[in-house]
Amino acid sequence: MSTAPSSDPSTLAAGAAQDRAAHERVALSLARQGMMNHLGVRLLSATVGQVELAVPYSDKVTQQQGGFHGGAIGALADIAAGYAALTVSPEGMEVTTVEYKINFLSNFQGGEIHATGRVTKAGKRIIVTSAEVVHINDSGQRSDCAVMQSTLVPVPKTY
Repeated sequence: MSTAPSSDPSTLAAGAAQDRAAHERVALSLARQGMMNHLGVRLLSATVGQVELAVPYSDKVTQQQGGFHGGAIGALADIAAGYAALTVSPEGMEVTTVEYKINFLSNFQGGEIHATGRVTKAGKRIIVTSAEVVHINDSGQRSDCAVMQSTLVPVPKTY
């Protein structure tokens, strides 16, 4: 049995359409998030099962020593993982985080941080995700910042 990706044009077109729909769904939801808008979070990519977000360094996301605040790092990881879960949730549903565990690996100043959320396992009642946060300095150098695992549950959309 072959494990190579399908090159069937209809399969590729269907996958591309699902990814476009996932991107639009995430973009529309992100636009409604007051806190994420306040922090300057940008959607970099969204495909079925994976979302990447970025936030630039600014006084809105720093702690007293001038580094990215753990709360901002955690919020970015949580929202990236949550939106990854949203991409596999049925239409008419949203997701909410039940719990997460985050490990902060290092802290940085300047540049921006990127969080990539991925679905690990999507069930009917719970969705398990992970997120990796990296710092990208002004020269483009990437450094690990944090890793997270979370559990989310689908909930009815109320808007």
